[in-house]
This record gives sequence, structure tokens and C-alpha cells, in this order.
Amino acid sequence: MLTMQHQMNTRVHEDWVNQNYEWYRAVWIECGELMDHIGYKWWKKQTADVEQVRLEIVDIWHFGMSALFDPSIDIDGLAQQIEVELYHAEPETGDVRLATEALAAHTLQSRAFSVALFAQLMLAAELSFDELYQHYVGKNVLNFFRQDNGYKDGSYIKEWRGREDNEHLSELIAQLDDSAEDFPDQVYQGLQQRYPG
Repeated sequence: MLTMQHQMNTRVHEDWVNQNYEWYRAVWIECGELMDHIGYKWWKKQTADVEQVRLEIVDIWHFGMSALFDPSIDIDGLAQQIEVELYHAEPETGDVRLATEALAAHTLQSRAFSVALFAQLMLAAELSFDELYQHYVGKNVLNFFRQDNGYKDGSYIKEWRGREDNEHLSELIAQLDDSAEDFPDQVYQGLQQRYPG
């Protein structure tokens, strides 16, 4: 996933690691979007959209991984650091809202990304590492698809047939075999077949 993220970020800016982008800002904004999908409004009826919550967690992971990159650490070394934090995280709560708020608060206060708090959010949302990987690959492919279809210049159409591209992606991922060697290609082709542009 780190290699895929590096490739995507390089597509946006060749020397992205040294740009000092505010990845933390994207993380807490995604936390806010997650809250919209889980529902927090006690004053109106809301139904949690678990699949969209999971996609928001994947979006957080994209930005979180990006924040962890450092020119002095190679991808293998970074992967080892992340693995230790992911697999040794203890859930403090089973509440997705509280876990999201904890990650957002830490991110705002430190302007950094906490793998341990992210792992707690995954556990609260009952999102396994395998599911994170499956959704990450799908979302990474969607991000490349967006770039290929005008995301940077503003010509990309995000809603197709009354649904966001993320919803189409979720449907595609559920239909495909994520263990297939050409899984990313299948996702891209599936998006291409559905895209109206």
C-alpha cells in the first residue's frame, strides 16, 4: 500500500515527499466526513452507512500513510514501523464516533498521524486489515481513474447516475475477487465501463 500511495502522490507532484503538504488537515476533514456517514445527529433519524464509513477510513489511511513518509526512511522501514503500531494497538472503545474523535483530536493537536489511533478506529468499525487492503486497492485505482479523467483540471464527474463514484466503487469491489492478480485492472475496467464521460 505504501508503494501504491507513493505512486499516486508522485502522479500529483513528482517530489511530493519534500513538499510538506498538510496531510494532517486532510485526515481530520475525512474524519468529519466519516461522522456524516455514521450519523451523529440526535435530533433527526439517521441510518449509518457502514460501507461509506469504511471508505472514509480508507481515505484517512491514504492521507495518514502519506503523512508518515520521510525522505530518510525507505518504504520497507516505514512498513515495519506501521506494522508494529497496527498490530499492537488496543481498542479503547467500540464506538466509531469516539474513535474518530480521538484520531481527529490527536491529528489537530499534533499535526501528525497516529497509526495506533487509526488502528483503534479500524477495530471500532470492525474493519480487518485484509478489508482495509481490499478497499485501499480499490480506492487507489479510483484515484488514478479520477486523475486520468480530469480530476486535476476539474472536468471529472464525481456523480454518475445519481450516485457518487465511491458508491460505484463499493459495488464493484463486492463483485470482484480481490485475490485475483489483476484485481486493480478489473476495478479500473469496471469503473471505465460505468463512467459516463
